[in-house]
Amino acid sequence: MLRTTLQLGIRNLMLHKLRSFLTMLGTILGVGSVIAMLAIGEGSKREAVEQIRQLGATNIILRSVKPDQDSGQEETTSGRSAQQTSSVLEFGLRYSDLERLVATLPTVERAVPLAVVRKNAQNGHHRISHARILGVTPEYRFVKSMELKPGSRFITQPDLRATRNIAILGAGAAQRLFSFHDPIGKQVLLGDGAYVVVGVLTRQDSGTATPGSGGEDQNNDIYIPITAAHRRFGELQAIIRAGGRDYERTQLSEITLTVNDESHVAQTAAMARQLLATTHPGGRDFEIQVPLELLRRAEQEKRIWNIVLGSIAGISLLVGGIGIMNIMLATVTERTREIGIRRALGAKRRDITAQFLVETIVLSAAGAAIGVVVGIALPVAVSMVVEIRTDLTWSPPFVAFAIAVLIGVVFGVYPARRAAMMDPIEALRHQ
Repeated sequence: MLRTTLQLGIRNLMLHKLRSFLTMLGTILGVGSVIAMLAIGEGSKREAVEQIRQLGATNIILRSVKPDQDSGQEETTSGRSAQQTSSVLEFGLRYSDLERLVATLPTVERAVPLAVVRKNAQNGHHRISHARILGVTPEYRFVKSMELKPGSRFITQPDLRATRNIAILGAGAAQRLFSFHDPIGKQVLLGDGAYVVVGVLTRQDSGTATPGSGGEDQNNDIYIPITAAHRRFGELQAIIRAGGRDYERTQLSEITLTVNDESHVAQTAAMARQLLATTHPGGRDFEIQVPLELLRRAEQEKRIWNIVLGSIAGISLLVGGIGIMNIMLATVTERTREIGIRRALGAKRRDITAQFLVETIVLSAAGAAIGVVVGIALPVAVSMVVEIRTDLTWSPPFVAFAIAVLIGVVFGVYPARRAAMMDPIEALRHQ
């Protein structure tokens, strides 16, 4: 009986192909939009979360920030946080801050300094203007979770002690300076000095985790020993402007603190801020970033965003259900005489109800199936066209399909019951 009812329902729907397709269209768009929006939203949010996660959940990042010279009075040259003397602005973190943090904070396992300078990088006719050159220590690679290409090495302690002129290139910098040639063992000019390339990093996700990046790709960074950076380039940098030239002096651009336990991160960050406040009045020339707090905030925003996207797309499913209900009510009116004949021949009310419910389920299930295909194909097409990361899992298509069928059943119950409750005699008289 169920197979016969199903065949009859499909036959009735095929008698009006265009109307059946237009009825399914709302469900197709609803299911497709649910899957596509969740995949695109999940991909973009997961990329942001991964970039924050790369900074380390147990890390605390202290960065030097150029203070607003108009927001406060000029400081004297007696070691205060920011001072302007003879057009030389001194600000930011210092080696004394690093030593004080390590000696005072018992929860800190590792403190990694970083110095950033801007110099031209050149190899033959290949050139990177104002390249970011990062003076780092061996621990920097592990703090930032960097991976080296085969045959490469990173900076070592002997390199620091000997102040060797060696360089490690980001994947983008290696391609721009050496094209498709192997840069290992070759020399590159950084400013006026020659440096031997000993390593190349694998390509990393683009981000602005590197200080002074200004939104640029960190794959173009060049890494040298921090001792070589201070000895070869010094701490004073010239800033050329239209009206002349100013000078800025910064010892350290960044200090990354690794805490021994994730539960101590917030407390350690607060203690670090208090320590730096004693030598940096006002705290205008440094900032503290806690990746763990950013990670929790990003994950919370991701959940809220998924709920918003799901709600918006769910409205489309609701509209599709209303469309199915509207068409089924019209179908019941058109087939009133058929219903009367079936009742006169012995069909019971549950048979009439089952017939119209089967047609509703076929419409919603077919529309949901096509919508799943559209929803899976759309994120792939978007990724290929606009290079936006998408992340599609099995749960959105499954949940969207189930909800679409459920909505079809819910909105098909009333038309089916209305058809079943007709008086057979009145139905037979219907013209």
